[in-house]
Amino acid sequence: MLKKLNNYFQRLGKAFILPIALISVAGIFLGIGSAFSNPNVVANIPFLGNKFLQTIFVYSRSIAGALFNNLSILFAISLAIGLAKDETAISGFSAFVGYVILNITINTVLTSNKMLATAELMRQSGQGVTLGIQTLELGVFGGILVGMVVAALHNKFYNIKLPDYIAFFGGTRFVPIITTFTLALIGLIIPIIWPPISYGIQMVGFGIANLGYFGTFIYGLLERLLIPFGLHHILNAMFRFTPVGGEAIIDGKTIVGALNIYFAQLSSPNTQAFSTEATRFLAQGKIPMMVFGLPAAAYAMYKNSKPENRNRVKGILLAGALTSLVTGITEPLEFSFLFAAPILFIIHAVLSGFSFMLNSMLGVAIGNTQGGVIDLVVFGMMQPNTKWIVTLLMGIAYAFIYYFAFNTLIKKMNLKTPGREDVSVSEGAGISVDKDMESKAAEIIQYLGGKDNIESVTNCFTRLRVVVKDMNIVEESGFRNTGASGVIKPSKTDIQVVYGPSVSQIKVAVSNALKSAN
Repeated sequence: MLKKLNNYFQRLGKAFILPIALISVAGIFLGIGSAFSNPNVVANIPFLGNKFLQTIFVYSRSIAGALFNNLSILFAISLAIGLAKDETAISGFSAFVGYVILNITINTVLTSNKMLATAELMRQSGQGVTLGIQTLELGVFGGILVGMVVAALHNKFYNIKLPDYIAFFGGTRFVPIITTFTLALIGLIIPIIWPPISYGIQMVGFGIANLGYFGTFIYGLLERLLIPFGLHHILNAMFRFTPVGGEAIIDGKTIVGALNIYFAQLSSPNTQAFSTEATRFLAQGKIPMMVFGLPAAAYAMYKNSKPENRNRVKGILLAGALTSLVTGITEPLEFSFLFAAPILFIIHAVLSGFSFMLNSMLGVAIGNTQGGVIDLVVFGMMQPNTKWIVTLLMGIAYAFIYYFAFNTLIKKMNLKTPGREDVSVSEGAGISVDKDMESKAAEIIQYLGGKDNIESVTNCFTRLRVVVKDMNIVEESGFRNTGASGVIKPSKTDIQVVYGPSVSQIKVAVSNALKSAN
């Protein structure tokens, strides 16, 4: 039971990737548009006041705003697709149908019970408008619920066989049909059970808020510690998009979730300063660690590698450091020392918690999600009253702390970080990162035990996620020859190979190779 639950949460974490990736990019456009249309910025840089340029900035803000205003349905569709075993397009279509049916049903219940609030009282009544339907303000929770329910229905019924006289409605056609009936029933129940659930969620958020700076530290610590299990996306989604991450009234509208609050303020022309209660769970806590700390740790590992291995590990560590610095994606670098030296990862997680806490204590207000240098520039330096200089100075201090901590512990404890392994290059410790995708895919399939041992192949931001039939025939040590920086085995049939940001191209190459073999 526990293994099944763990596997499900692994898949759930992966399913969150698609909307989060879109939100990250949309946030950058929103940040640039907001910064360059800010009256103070335009006053200092007059050419930005050009009508054509301002039209572009307003246009980019409008597009990004539309995405953030429809997060619920984006999550519903992406989770239904991400959790579906096969015929994923049908699952996504059914999620849209289910989302509409759920909210139409809730609207019908509210109307029949004369509970539909007027426009003036809508916010106080916990109601809102989605896709033109006045309904309960379920937020992203509504989308997550729909996505999970539809995926479960899809996996159970997408290949159902019905009697000949109604066979036309069988198979994949049955999924949106059963979705309609199921979500209609859930829509009848939601108006009864949602108020206490919503209250409970708010109490959790208030509880974390009452922990003050210690609560921020715990969040930053857990955000790192959950990375090896692939569950950090679930923690992040809870704080970014639900009342757990806070609640605020912006331009007369109630906004819940740290990231939602930040982007609503970013879009508002009335914003003079950003809510530090929201940004304490966002990019600002990551910047000192991602832009400064981890690159310094990579340099410490390089300096402590064996002289004969430095050329081999230089490319790996440099690529990991640059990826962390620019994009805020840390897994390729973290997995280079996670299993070889767990004590370093624990120290890294604790330092991450302190980074979140200190930024909050010092009143920094830098939002978005990634934490790389792009976030520092776009959401820190380019926005008003963010105190980005505090994060910059903290980052410089973090560079020295990370270097000293890693350098000292590697030497004193003789930790087997990259380049210090007891295996020589000739024994297979080398990494071939220049291979073309076809040959790399062929090797990956070989190390996975061959095509007959592979049941499914997917990916998240940095990991190739594979379900295999027999883990005993998987050649785990061979993956480093394909450029992998780490391997995780969450269960007896699930294996995750860490490749970094290029993993999506590797996944496509592996999938194509499997199709060709078949």
